[in-house]
Amino acid sequence: MTLAGGREVRSFAPGHVTGLFGRITEAADPRARGSIGAGIVLELGVRATARHQPDRGRRVRLTSDLDRALPISEEVAWRLLPATAGRLSVHLVHELPVGQGFGMSAAGATATALAVAGVFGARRARALEVAHLADLFGRGGLGGVAAIVGGGGLEVRRRAGLPPRGEVVHRPLDGVILLGVVGAAIPSPAALADPRVLADLRHAATGLPATLARLTPERFWSASERFTDRAGLASTEVRRALRALRSRGCWAAQSMFGGSLFARPRSTSHRAKALAWLEDAGVRAVEVGAAPRGAFARRAQPF
Repeated sequence: MTLAGGREVRSFAPGHVTGLFGRITEAADPRARGSIGAGIVLELGVRATARHQPDRGRRVRLTSDLDRALPISEEVAWRLLPATAGRLSVHLVHELPVGQGFGMSAAGATATALAVAGVFGARRARALEVAHLADLFGRGGLGGVAAIVGGGGLEVRRRAGLPPRGEVVHRPLDGVILLGVVGAAIPSPAALADPRVLADLRHAATGLPATLARLTPERFWSASERFTDRAGLASTEVRRALRALRSRGCWAAQSMFGGSLFARPRSTSHRAKALAWLEDAGVRAVEVGAAPRGAFARRAQPF
């Protein structure tokens, strides 16, 4: 039994794979911080349900389908909780593996922000700022929230930061995308704090602004392959999988950052060859499409 006045809001934020990125911006305004680059907004992501119950005090309980703490999403919930809010519960469901370069940190932060904002009537712009800052300072990523909020398909971040400070262009992207997990997860905070990793990424991003200026969905795939090969961050297992898929008629690149890959078969026959190899190699893989839209929340419902 619940007391009168409770509300529930459900939201969805898509996952995301980064194919190439660079020029990490450390602007004075953290809302303008992040990176430029390009990736794909995925149809799978994170679903959030936020429930508020009037009560004395101010409490947050965040749960999920994972057996681990989610400090970035929990920080978002606390930041959006009014001073005399009562009890807030948030439950997250992740549709893709965490720590494998599929944007689950940014998606979790964004889904949490939109659901909690919907419960309390906060502005969408405020919710997205909170999600961006929590993901940024929690070292979950360098622009994932900006990438997924404005639309689906191919996203090109031409200016770092959360729009309108940042500039993100979205273009339709048709066809099937293969996501495969080959090795262990790579925590983003550790990777982003490693000077050697950052140096390798700067090398891979040479000429990136010019590449982004003329990037099309077709050029994105070859640009992502070049970025992966120049960065040299892929493990032996990931490199082996990339070679196998490329030899079977796929564009294939490492998901940044992860012991994982994303690929695009060039034809139906190439798709069949790629799926057969993935199964024989024991690689966990899924076929997904690009998201048709960005993150959203459903209208608050009383309960």
